[in-house]
Amino acid sequence: MGVPLRSGNVRKPNEKMRLIVTTFAGVIFGFFLGVSFPTLSLTKMTLPSSLFPSIDLTYIEDKYSGLSTQAIFNALNSLKANKDVSVPPDKHNETKIWVPTNPPGAERLPPGIIASESDFYLRRLWGQPSEDLTIKQKYLVTFTVGYNQKATIDAAVKKFSENFTIMLFHYDGQTTEWDEFEWSKRAIHVSARKQTKWWYAKRFLHPDIVAPYEYIFMWDEDLGVEHFDAEEYIKLVKKHGLEISQPGLEPNSGLTWAMTRKRDDTEVHKEAEERPGWCTDPHLPPCAAFVEIMATVFSRNAWRCVWYMIQNDLIHGWGLDFALRKCVDPPHEKIGVVDAQWIVHQGVPSLGNQGQAENGKAPWEGVRERCRREWNMFQDRMTNAEKAYYEAMGLHPNLTMKHWD
Repeated sequence: MGVPLRSGNVRKPNEKMRLIVTTFAGVIFGFFLGVSFPTLSLTKMTLPSSLFPSIDLTYIEDKYSGLSTQAIFNALNSLKANKDVSVPPDKHNETKIWVPTNPPGAERLPPGIIASESDFYLRRLWGQPSEDLTIKQKYLVTFTVGYNQKATIDAAVKKFSENFTIMLFHYDGQTTEWDEFEWSKRAIHVSARKQTKWWYAKRFLHPDIVAPYEYIFMWDEDLGVEHFDAEEYIKLVKKHGLEISQPGLEPNSGLTWAMTRKRDDTEVHKEAEERPGWCTDPHLPPCAAFVEIMATVFSRNAWRCVWYMIQNDLIHGWGLDFALRKCVDPPHEKIGVVDAQWIVHQGVPSLGNQGQAENGKAPWEGVRERCRREWNMFQDRMTNAEKAYYEAMGLHPNLTMKHWD
């Protein structure tokens, strides 16, 4: 007698059909349930910024619009869990700003917000910014000073009208003491002990900072100005087309160069006769295209070039006077001495005394040695820089420069 088969081991045909129908009905029901809900827009949801800190939801939804909302959230949760995964930036996002013509470092800013220049105009702490300034000075004059020369500086400042911003560089650290003069309260004061005017100029007179000023006067502290008027000086500079200039020096004040000596028969001169052998070309320094660095006056455009030529570590400026001609063209016409407005060089060795006595030498002797050393270093750097440039251009001019001792 055979063993009967159990119904649990073998499915009957009607049970298989029931399973197929149930599965199909579930799929149909799920489909209609899904389409009955409105589309969920990720961009209209408010999510904590800490949840997805660097993900552009609009970008994801637009790029992968065929995915379901749940699938997108699953992807985002995976990104959040795995911090090593990065989302590439949207290269096609038109709202991102990049302006290559902006100043370096400011390419991400809209051009309309960029303020590339500044000034030394003093402003109030209150009121409307547009009402701060009753006058915008057209010129800048700087003096590198010690308090011991206060009488000379007071007399000099009074020769400059309200059209000038006054700036004092203090090499002795004394600043508030100058408030005994009323004009000092309107001046700009910068203090760093035992530094020269070229050290200050390189750090505080960037061309974009002094851009509002038509002319920049860079003067020493030991200049007599009894026969000088700044406004009249400016008129003559403009009249004769001088981009770099200085007042004529009184002949009896220890002159070094014939070019800077005051003449009595002219308003301005641009050339001179020097000692035999000093000038290889009558249009070159020290016979032309030359002024000294004690009382130099620069146009805005000339200063922009000169500032870049000042070496950051050569603080005395010796040698600059022979190289100023490289910043204007033609130099023998654009550089000159104003005779009708002249000054006296008093020759006070005040900054020289700020040096340090070494090896039995007085403080001023060490300073003078450094000045001469810097002069030769500057000339070597200029020669080497020009040589490298011309060689790169395939040119080989004669660039030997005389070292002045």
